[in-house]
Amino acid sequence: MAVPSQKLPLRELVGYGAGDAAASFVFMTMILFQANFYTDVFGLTAGAAATVLLSARLWDAVADPIVGVLADRTNTRWGKFRPWIICTAVPWCVAMILAYSTPAGWTTGAMIAYATVTNVLLMSIYSMNNMPYAALGGVMTADLNERTRLNSVRFVAVNLAQFVVGGFTLPLVAKFSSTYGVQRGWQITITLWAILCLVLFLITFATTRERVQPPPRQRADFKQDFAALVGNGPWLVMLVMTLFHFCILSFRGAALYNYYHHYVDKSVMYEWARAFGLTEPAAAHGLLAPVQTLLGYIVHGDASDLSHSNVADVFNSIINLINTVVTICVILLSGSLAARFGKKALAIAGFGLATVGTFGFYFLSPTDVGGMLVLTIVIAACYAPTIPLIWAIYADVADYSEWRTGRRLTGMSFATIGFALKCGLALGSSSFLWLMVIFFGYDAGSPDTPQAVAGFRTCGGLVVGLLFLVCTILLTVYKLDRRTTLRMADELTARREQLTSSNTVTHSGAGVDLVPALPDRAGTR
Repeated sequence: MAVPSQKLPLRELVGYGAGDAAASFVFMTMILFQANFYTDVFGLTAGAAATVLLSARLWDAVADPIVGVLADRTNTRWGKFRPWIICTAVPWCVAMILAYSTPAGWTTGAMIAYATVTNVLLMSIYSMNNMPYAALGGVMTADLNERTRLNSVRFVAVNLAQFVVGGFTLPLVAKFSSTYGVQRGWQITITLWAILCLVLFLITFATTRERVQPPPRQRADFKQDFAALVGNGPWLVMLVMTLFHFCILSFRGAALYNYYHHYVDKSVMYEWARAFGLTEPAAAHGLLAPVQTLLGYIVHGDASDLSHSNVADVFNSIINLINTVVTICVILLSGSLAARFGKKALAIAGFGLATVGTFGFYFLSPTDVGGMLVLTIVIAACYAPTIPLIWAIYADVADYSEWRTGRRLTGMSFATIGFALKCGLALGSSSFLWLMVIFFGYDAGSPDTPQAVAGFRTCGGLVVGLLFLVCTILLTVYKLDRRTTLRMADELTARREQLTSSNTVTHSGAGVDLVPALPDRAGTR
């Protein structure tokens, strides 16, 4: 029996994507810039910054399962998950601004306490918003192809937001810093992003609907829910894979920021920027000068003294823009590729090829900016299809629990995956700083020592490549391949229709109680 189509309108696809685009303004700022914000702007030591990041994100990881349990038990006229998005929108914006504001005249201990409290607050609200948001995607439609399409549109929106964050945050900070100082420059830039977040959350709430409901006879029982989850093999594999996957994102973001700012030859970056008219005085008087000035895309200084130039900021931002453009283009193909090859096969290929490309960064010389551009494009093209597919796989894991046990645990499944996600983010950014301190003698006040520069090169290439390899191996042991997910979708559709018919007869007075058979354990492969 084929799963009936539940085609989502474009308005709803775009509206759902807006919510994760908003989340990306926090998520990508955190991945790309937060570690260096705390050391270079806020004034913390590398060890203190690592502790702040780890404590906040570990608390965030603990908060996710709590929110998941509460979300699964939320019942309102707007559904289970949508109310969480609208109720956290304003607090999200306030916490975002506070987390990137730097108090003046405080003691070191007070600064560490402020950074910890505001980061914990931001991450708590992030959990209360983004975990229900992720679960919402699993209940908007039961159609497997539509879920892939939904996540494809979602991650186009995400990457558009990443395009803005990665491409314009540092130039805008530099622009505002020239007038108000670097600490105020960060606060103003983050305030702009916070206002955008509020608008996007309102759009998501207004345009989305929840359609897939738990089985009518399912009653809330935490012990049963937890037992069903622990017995879910695909969930266990994806839990561990998610830990390593998101460790990659935060570790790689911090490593590559320092790779471009301290390993890559600034004079070569400057010559590259000058070839494209991005340096003074040409950029200041060119046709696009007003736009470049507005967005901060002008390299200041000259080739004779680049130690205080913003050339690394501009070059790093252009790399981020190129990465995002390629990612968006390839994500648009992920739906058709997944329909042909299956989500699992495509994800394995993407992570495997990204592994090879990432190792390549270690072997590039500081002057090989062309090689850096080529590898950025190759890795983005290989990794991009996996982005929506991994989130579609999470929805398959929730389906598997219902298929195998009769209990649908969308919120709890996504919440525990969120737990692994946040632990991965915490370990990624913190372990980068700790590895740099322990093995390479990193001191935030002296980031250009030969030992530290060697560390940035090693972390940006070899360590990130090894993490990609671990994810590839884990995906090979994940057992829900294309054939199994199609069979699972067909049987769940038939079961839901049978339950609907049963309830109709029961409510009419016939007293019929049909309980559909569940698949035995031997039949799950």
